[in-house]
Amino acid sequence: MAKNILIAGATGLVGQQLVSKLLANGYQVSILARKPTSRTDVKVFTWDVYQQTIDYNALNGIDTIINLTGEGIADKPWTQERKQQIIDSRVKAAELIFKAVAATNASIESYISASAVGIYGDRADEILDEESLPGTGFMADCCLAWEKAADKGIALGIRVVKIRIGIVLSEKGGALPTMEKPVKLFTGAALGSGQQWMPWIHLDDLVNIFIKAVADQNMFDAYNAAAPSPVTNQTFTKTLGKVLHRPIWPINVPKFMLKIILGEMSILPLISTNTSAQKILNTGFQFGYLDLEETLKAIYERKK
Repeated sequence: MAKNILIAGATGLVGQQLVSKLLANGYQVSILARKPTSRTDVKVFTWDVYQQTIDYNALNGIDTIINLTGEGIADKPWTQERKQQIIDSRVKAAELIFKAVAATNASIESYISASAVGIYGDRADEILDEESLPGTGFMADCCLAWEKAADKGIALGIRVVKIRIGIVLSEKGGALPTMEKPVKLFTGAALGSGQQWMPWIHLDDLVNIFIKAVADQNMFDAYNAAAPSPVTNQTFTKTLGKVLHRPIWPINVPKFMLKIILGEMSILPLISTNTSAQKILNTGFQFGYLDLEETLKAIYERKK
């Protein structure tokens, strides 16, 4: 059983909660950070993905690596430079980690990498499982490069698991504050056709999937991390309005309007990804949040 875990990307929404839960479950945790930080609960080691430098001491005694590193997909407009940065932050992070593993001959047993359901691209109503072919477009290309970089660990004899993450819902941040803003301002409306599928997952369930991947040595390759009940954008918007006690406009926001506002990044809320959760369910994993309305109610109850 894994005991000593090194986490890259530990300060993000998922990373912070994952570190806390791993510590609560009795694991020893170290983290990679860009700047020296004083913490009493974990060991901190420095690295720089773009300079390709890492403190080799970070790998001492480590048997499992969890890599959550990556520039925010929607943080800045998608210039060519920004798109390359989004890919490089993921691919170069994996390359640096495996270079350090090889250089130190570290006894790493498992490498668990974040990925995203964006690998499937825009697929209308097609039900997408882990055997489905990758899609086309920037998001699919980015995720494919991300996963190929993770798979290089296999040549080092490492068990590689890739967690394809859907839209993460939490009272602590993530996508929900952006989605709730127009609804709270009484300007909520479905986007585009409104029929595009949105694979969602509660933060608690996502963290538990990562912990499952750490503990279950039979898990290997890719797993969709989204609730078994994806909904359309229209259903999501109406449900969010219901929970927030706000009306939703009967007229959708047209695609051209999103294009004007968001540029190429407008594809993000318009991609249709109807993912299957059967593979992760087959491992015995049980979701704590299955119904969108009940999930949103629980989130906003916590925020009070």
